[in-house]
Amino acid sequence: MTPDRFFALMLLLESRDGATTQELASALGVSLRTITRDLNWLRDAGMPVTAHRGRLGGVTMPPGSGLDLTRLTPGERDHLSLIGLDERQRAELDASVESRRALSKIAATRPRRVHELLPLTDVVHVDSRPWRQARASGTTPASLLGAVRRGRRLRIEYDSPRESCPRELVVDPYGLFAKAGIWYLVADRARVPRMYRLERITTWKEVDRPRRLRESQTLATVAAALTAQWEHDHGMEVSATIDQTQIERAQRIFGLHLVRDDDEESATGHKVTIRFLHLEDVRALLPFGSAITVHGPTEARAHLRDLATDLAHHYAPSPPS
Repeated sequence: MTPDRFFALMLLLESRDGATTQELASALGVSLRTITRDLNWLRDAGMPVTAHRGRLGGVTMPPGSGLDLTRLTPGERDHLSLIGLDERQRAELDASVESRRALSKIAATRPRRVHELLPLTDVVHVDSRPWRQARASGTTPASLLGAVRRGRRLRIEYDSPRESCPRELVVDPYGLFAKAGIWYLVADRARVPRMYRLERITTWKEVDRPRRLRESQTLATVAAALTAQWEHDHGMEVSATIDQTQIERAQRIFGLHLVRDDDEESATGHKVTIRFLHLEDVRALLPFGSAITVHGPTEARAHLRDLATDLAHHYAPSPPS
């Protein structure tokens, strides 16, 4: 269970006398199977969650046994919805102080007896930043947050890596989205959804017109659809064999784009298929050197050969004078 879904589920259970699993699943935007697994997770974690069958039944949690929200201000409750973000990301939104104050109120609602479990905030810490991430430049989340919350259109200057110079775009923003330590502006442009990396937004300003969003679409639904599309869209499939010692490293780098063929494994290598959006992207295989053998397609092998040849020429010893 993700931290944000855990807190959202706890809020739902605390604010209702009872709810069916279907109601909980609909409120969180997940399947019945997922909500059942989440409820079992809460029980295993020691939360007093109970389920009753029948017309008047449902999933309940005794009052005061989970999160006491009565001491929170509306602003603190709003900030607590960011609990799925780690402390660094909350700080980037200038929400860290509000979040800490709200969490401290919850933690102080009742003293912990010796036999009780330690609070999750004491034993779980989330840091979603990638390893060795360079410090981001460009627009910061906190500077853009106010404009997004006012529900206005934005005129942004976006420095795309596929363009020779920054482009000026008018977008209808849904909101800000943090993924793997990177911030994105999720917005429609000409009614087509896009994700724009904040570090590539060089300048922006509000347009004196309210945003126009597609019907029944929210930040969560659009971000989920764009993420799924990005993870599954690809321009070519590369067939390769990766040495046994490098398969875990390759899986960390390529994620869902790498599919292992479990029927074709040996003591020395794994047969895999790696999906790339563009031919140029196969250069990501160069750091593996001879630990990976590309079998096809032909253009992928040819491009890797050209890249390796250029690299060898670049580092060839200078001829004696």
